[in-house]
Amino acid sequence: AEHDGKTISPATRATIGAAQKIGGEIHLLLAGHNIAPVIEQAKTLAGITQVMVEDDPLYEHPLAENLAPFITEIADAYSHVLAAATSIGKDVMPRVAALLDVQQISEITAVVSADTFVRPIYAGNALETVQSLDKIKIITVRGTAFDKVADGGNAQVVDVPAIAVPTISRF
Repeated sequence: AEHDGKTISPATRATIGAAQKIGGEIHLLLAGHNIAPVIEQAKTLAGITQVMVEDDPLYEHPLAENLAPFITEIADAYSHVLAAATSIGKDVMPRVAALLDVQQISEITAVVSADTFVRPIYAGNALETVQSLDKIKIITVRGTAFDKVADGGNAQVVDVPAIAVPTISRF
C-alpha cells in the first residue's frame, strides 16, 4: 500500500477496488517507519481482511531495491500481487516480477476474470485483453479505472517477520 506516513493513497484505494473484482480474501501490506496512523486507517478499509505491517527504518522511503525482495518473500503465499500504477508501483513491481520469474501485467483497466485482464496499449489508443497462466500474477492497476474503496472494514493487523534485504541503496 502506498502512503505518505499518515494516510493511504487514493491510488491504493482504487487498487483494492480492482482486487475486489478479482475476488478472494484481500490482504494489505504496509511497509514504512513510524506508520501508526497509516495502520489505523488501513484496518478500516472496506474489503481488507488482514493488514500486514513491517514498521522498520529500512522502509522509511519506498526504495524498490528494498521493497522488491521484501514483497517477493511474501508473494509465494498469494495468487495475485497488486500495486497502483504510480511511480512507486512502476518501479517496484517489475523487480518483483523478475525475482519471481513471472510476467507483469501492467496498468490494468478492467478485470475479466481472475486470470484475464484488460490493459491499454499503443499509448492508450487500443485495449488489449491478456490472460496469464503464471502461478502468481504481478499486476499494476490504473487508479482512474476502478472505484476507490471507502472505510468501514475491520481488518486484523499482523506483523510481518523481518527479512534480510540488500542495503545497497539508500535515500
